[in-house]
Amino acid sequence: MDRRTFIQSASAAALATAVPASHAAAAPVTSKMVGLQVGAVSFVDEGVEKALDEFQQDAAINTLFVATFTYGRGIAGRQVPGQPLPDHGKQAYDTDTFRGGCFTEVNPKYFSDTVFKDFRAPDFGNYDVLKEVLPSARKRGMKTICWFEDVFLKGLPNIQQLEEKELSGDNAATLCFNNPNYRNWLLGMSENWARTYDIDGIMWGSERQGAFSNMLGASHGRAEGGHVTCFCQYCIAKAKARGIDPDRARQGFLEMQKFVAASHQGKRPVDGYYVTMWRLMLRYPELLAWEMLWTDSLRETYAAIYEKIKSIKPSIQVGWHIWHNNSFNPIYRAEQDLAAIAPHSDFLKIVIYHNCGGERMADYVDNVGSSMFGDVPKQELLDFHYRVLDYQERGLAEIPFTGLSADYVYRETKRAHEGLQGTKTQLWPGIDVDIPTAENHSKCTPSGTEDAVLAAFRGGADGVLISRKYSEMKLANLKAVGSAIQKLNLA
Repeated sequence: MDRRTFIQSASAAALATAVPASHAAAAPVTSKMVGLQVGAVSFVDEGVEKALDEFQQDAAINTLFVATFTYGRGIAGRQVPGQPLPDHGKQAYDTDTFRGGCFTEVNPKYFSDTVFKDFRAPDFGNYDVLKEVLPSARKRGMKTICWFEDVFLKGLPNIQQLEEKELSGDNAATLCFNNPNYRNWLLGMSENWARTYDIDGIMWGSERQGAFSNMLGASHGRAEGGHVTCFCQYCIAKAKARGIDPDRARQGFLEMQKFVAASHQGKRPVDGYYVTMWRLMLRYPELLAWEMLWTDSLRETYAAIYEKIKSIKPSIQVGWHIWHNNSFNPIYRAEQDLAAIAPHSDFLKIVIYHNCGGERMADYVDNVGSSMFGDVPKQELLDFHYRVLDYQERGLAEIPFTGLSADYVYRETKRAHEGLQGTKTQLWPGIDVDIPTAENHSKCTPSGTEDAVLAAFRGGADGVLISRKYSEMKLANLKAVGSAIQKLNLA
């Protein structure tokens, strides 16, 4: 046996010893990032080794995005009530037992400069999802990224001191990026994970937008308009430092609130909805200034988290979840300037959810068609958005039932890829696998899932992130991810 053969044989033997035999059937290793979002409940219900076997063998997953903090059911907990249970895990909903919070150890020393300190998830006692998963993932060559989001609950201890202020002066359910208590909490949470665990990355997401778009209801889902933040002491001080008059901004939003309320009642202004909205914008340029104040505050939060983590361990990758509204609202898309975000981003997960995208786009059109674009027939309004956003899908009456196509995934990936040209930032599109939709609306299929993954890589993706959470996914659709990776042969 020559020296090269001996070394190869010894390496193979060592690998066989380190990795259990059940892993031998895993899908081929790829140089591209193939990630999966998964919450603690899946490991509790199914066992770490069994779950990781499933991920590797069926879907060629090489990176875990573990939901380490959230109070929402979008990335943690079992299947949401009203949706069919998946064909794995505990066959039950956790409506009455899900609480949320932090699913890892919390070291108090990293939270000394914030009043928000009591947020450990009580769902599984002292269960620490990173402590349980990291050793097994590391043996298999799988990376682990902490995935946390900007979702909180009212009534948490001291949370009111972090909350945004509504136009009315009441506290919102959302937290303010300019409030030092929240900023310090975000940095403390990041440091807690970076120093305590041998993680490969951290991803944070905030599915929110500024006051102007919120007043218009310019997003999918139940977006009735009128939710305007933030007018807290910190935002007011920041606005004044920028030369923005907070009183003028407040008055502008009060006038805009009247306009939106009348629009929802079908009271058409003399000069129409669009012209009247522009009249308000010209009279109160503070409306857009306040929107950009919020957006810049979000970007500054990105930068602060990035710099904190890099100061601790430069090898930890840091990136952001970019909300699906990026595919619907041109105002929100304008704010997602990838060249401006890239300097503080090792990667971006840009949500490009094809199946639920049809339902969501229809919701968005209905929302904005009831305010600023009230003069435009809804199908024409959809066609306009297709044109300015540069993708073309079916009509308004169809898309909730058909979803969006793989071509949508390709076009959105290609656009983002081009927007990141010349930067170091990796593009990892979020791919929809069984994200809940209404009962009679489009559902994911294996062929549609495979086509979406193939389209993302054809559009220039550096990886894909299978979303929202494993606990709502069907195994056949996960296998379709693996089939796509097999076909691509991305060695």
